[in-house]
Amino acid sequence: MMLSRRSVLTGLALLPVVARAAESYAIEPEQIAEGIWMVRGADAPIQPDNGGAIANIAIVDTPAGTVLIDCGPSLRYGLALKRVAEGLTGKPVIRVYVTHLHPDHGFGLGAFDPTRAAALPGTIAAIEAQGQGFSDAMYRILGDWMRGTDLLLPRVALTAGQEDFGGRTLRLMALSGHSSADLALLDEQTGLLIAGDLVFHDRAPSTPTADLLAWCASLDRLAALDHGALLPGHGPLDPGGTAAIAQTRDWLAWLDATLTDAIAAGLDMVEAGMLPIPDRFAGLAAARYELQRSVSHFYPELEAQLLPRVDRPD
Repeated sequence: MMLSRRSVLTGLALLPVVARAAESYAIEPEQIAEGIWMVRGADAPIQPDNGGAIANIAIVDTPAGTVLIDCGPSLRYGLALKRVAEGLTGKPVIRVYVTHLHPDHGFGLGAFDPTRAAALPGTIAAIEAQGQGFSDAMYRILGDWMRGTDLLLPRVALTAGQEDFGGRTLRLMALSGHSSADLALLDEQTGLLIAGDLVFHDRAPSTPTADLLAWCASLDRLAALDHGALLPGHGPLDPGGTAAIAQTRDWLAWLDATLTDAIAAGLDMVEAGMLPIPDRFAGLAAARYELQRSVSHFYPELEAQLLPRVDRPD
C-alpha cells in the first residue's frame, strides 16, 4: 500500500513546530554483541521533544571499518552518530545501510559519503518518489532539528546476498511488507539479526506504507532463519530472537481482523480507532496512537473492498 504526498503529510504533521536550536542528540551506544552496538530510539511518535530519534541504529565494528545500519532522522543526528561511531571503533564509516524509506531511519544520510550509502533498489525508488513529502512533514513537525537536512538517495543498489568487510560478513535479505522494500541483515559472526522495521518489540508497529500480507510472509521467513538475538527497528533488543517476531505478527493479525470486523459492523473511522486493545498488547508503547494511524491508512481501501456499490453487479 503506497501513500500519496497528501497522505504522508496528513499522517505525520500532527504536532506543532518547536525550535530546538540549542539542543543536541544524545547518542549512547549499548553493546549487544561482539563488535556491535545499539543506539536505542525513543518509544514514541516523531515529535519535537525527541527530535525524531525514534529508530534503533546499529554500529558494527569490522576489520575494514565502521558499518552503520540506518542513520537517523536528520543531518544533525547523522553528524552526531558519525562522531560517536567513529570514536567508538577508531575507524571511519565505510558503509551506511538504509533499511527502508521512512525518514526516522535514513534522513541522516547527509552526514556521510553518499557513495558509501546502500539500500535495496525498491527503497531507493520509494525515497525518490515519496521522500519530499516525508521531508516536508518532518520539517513541519521538528522545526530546527531538521535544519540543513536535504533529501538524499543512497548510491549503492543492493541485492540479496552477502557483503564482506575484511572478514566480517553481513548477510543481506531483501524483504517487504512494512514498506515496498525492507532490508534485514544477519551478522554471520554473532548470529545477531538486525531486522529493521519488519520487527517491532514492545512497541506497536507503524503502517504508513504497509502491505500486511507481505509483511506476515516476511516475518515467517525471519522466524525460520537460524539466528540468535534480534535487534528490532523499534523497541528493546530481543535476546532470544523469536518473541519480537511473534509479537509483531500477532499485532498485525489482530489489526487486520479488527479493522475488517469494524467495517462489517458499520463503524466509522473514529469509532474504529477507539476499539478496545487486547490485554496482551497492554505493554506495547504507542498502541492507541498506532491503531488510530492504521485506521487512517487502511480504512478507505478496506471499505472499498468490503462495501461495494449496490449499483454495480460485481
